[in-house]
Amino acid sequence: MFDTVLVANRGEIAVRVIRTLREMGVRSVAVYSDADADARHVREADTAVRIGPPPASESYLSVPALLDAARRTGAQAVHPGYGFLAENAGFAQACADAGLVFIGPSASAISLMGDKIRAKETVKAAGVPVVPGAADPDIVEASRELGAPVLLKPSAGGGGKGMRLVRDLSVLEDEIAAARREARASFGDDTLLVERWIDRPRHIEIQVLADAHGNVIHLGERECSLQRRHQKIIEEAPSVLLTPEIRASMGAAAVEAARSCGYVGAGTVEFIVPGGDPSSYYFMEMNTRLQVEHPVTELITGVDLVEWQLRVASGEPLPFAQEDVRLDGWAIEARICAEDPSRGFLPSGGTVLALDEPAGAGVRTDSGLSEGTEVSSLYDPMLSKVIVHAPTREAALRRLRAALADTVTLGVPTNAGFLRRLLAHPDVVSGALDTGLVERDAESLVPEGVPEEVYAAAAAVRLAGLAPRVRDGWTDPFDVPSGWRLGGTAKPLAFPFRVPGHEPVTVGAPAGARVTDTAVAVTLDGVTHTFRHAGDWLGRDGDSWHVLDHDPVAAALSGARHGGADTLAAPMPGTVTVVKVAVGDEVEAGQSLLVVEAMKMEHVISAPHAGTVTELDVTPGTTVAMDQVLAVVTPHEEAAE
Repeated sequence: MFDTVLVANRGEIAVRVIRTLREMGVRSVAVYSDADADARHVREADTAVRIGPPPASESYLSVPALLDAARRTGAQAVHPGYGFLAENAGFAQACADAGLVFIGPSASAISLMGDKIRAKETVKAAGVPVVPGAADPDIVEASRELGAPVLLKPSAGGGGKGMRLVRDLSVLEDEIAAARREARASFGDDTLLVERWIDRPRHIEIQVLADAHGNVIHLGERECSLQRRHQKIIEEAPSVLLTPEIRASMGAAAVEAARSCGYVGAGTVEFIVPGGDPSSYYFMEMNTRLQVEHPVTELITGVDLVEWQLRVASGEPLPFAQEDVRLDGWAIEARICAEDPSRGFLPSGGTVLALDEPAGAGVRTDSGLSEGTEVSSLYDPMLSKVIVHAPTREAALRRLRAALADTVTLGVPTNAGFLRRLLAHPDVVSGALDTGLVERDAESLVPEGVPEEVYAAAAAVRLAGLAPRVRDGWTDPFDVPSGWRLGGTAKPLAFPFRVPGHEPVTVGAPAGARVTDTAVAVTLDGVTHTFRHAGDWLGRDGDSWHVLDHDPVAAALSGARHGGADTLAAPMPGTVTVVKVAVGDEVEAGQSLLVVEAMKMEHVISAPHAGTVTELDVTPGTTVAMDQVLAVVTPHEEAAE
């Protein structure tokens, strides 16, 4: 076994790998960019090395810096986690050339299975069914032959980055261009392939584990059908769809896929499965790394996958065979992401002001967060994962909903409350899942408006903060927040508030509110509502609200200065990557003007109406804050005046 392992990653996966290293008595080395100098994974490792150079978003991709960090700390092996360089054959080979053990498959296996085009050809030759499709340079012609809908996918990566579902082939070229940009930004390779889209499909994957002695087994399946924008958000093991016979058949196909490339280590073979005929499954791709959702497999099998990644990499044979694998109970995972459901799930950011992460019997949280963590647009939006285990699926769903209700991440909008409501959706409860379910019903799972008790709680917190000053035992009556005024009757205090994305309101604090340093409880119409609070933030049941002071005069002046409804503002913190217009250009309503990227996600900014670009405050590469003014489009008649 290795003495020291360098973890070439950040966030929750780095913390999770470090945990197993500590349990195994192996020294851990963390690496960090300037943006992560005080991150949790840095503090939990035995030692840490700064890598560079800036920009911070590229630091973790610097192979020379990572190899130098390993050399300086005496590491014998490198664990890549997932993302970044985990499926980079060049990095795996560079580790081998430097005398380091790459904790994962060989560079040749990564190269083969990381190229979706070659991977499909290889497993097809091994007898595994594949989805019909084609690759560059034939994707336009193939798309028209397949007919809509088709799915565009980057050949070099996964995680939903760069994927585009095209239902209207008249916009095919635009979708291809956007897919190439995202693929290039995420993986450094814009090669695409196209596949026939199977409506109402289910996404089921098989976890495989292989050693260097020719032993390959599978550890059952994971159902990953609950997705949004091709990104998994809820995963569970096992799947309600599979019978023992289909599980055995898919497992055998996954084992053959792993054998076909000489695989060693932990990996995942992903299948697309028609919901009406689970026996007709198709190979999609193989992820040659640890998966984000690996904890659900660990909880139902009792196998620590990170531990066995290390043991296999150090040369140990698997001590168990396929018939020794037993599935116990049900496990479900929810991914907590920095995104705002009330604003179309756009990436969010900010500083974590208050943090409560659930734990206890049957509950596990894998997280890279701590209070004070700065969540920026540089990295992937996933912050943590809440995973539960229970004897039955029904019990696991209940346990996960309760755990999400106890999850607090004030200062950064997250999807925790949305996921809690999703887990109560009738189709989720019944197990009638498919990859389009979330997109179809997302709007119904996002509450309209802000509950009145949120503003009441904010007013109570604000009132409690207006403590009167006492001088020599005397209190100035003008300092007492009672509404008293000279020569008149007392007028109850009211506070103007605004939650971003919603209209401003003015409310007073209800009588009998209870406020502490971290919580506030208010009673409206006989019902008591309790919130966690920190700064201007309130949270409960996984939801949070940023309740700001509102100055109507300042807001009116700002709107007049920037054109009011004509203003185009940044919908999320990020970086402007494309600017298609200049001041003086005439544009049509809905015309694409700019592209803002955050957390590897592109968002197109379009003209709100026909008019003239009269203000343009950004250029490609400009870093912007949420709601920052980007441009102003003045209607033609106003521009003429």
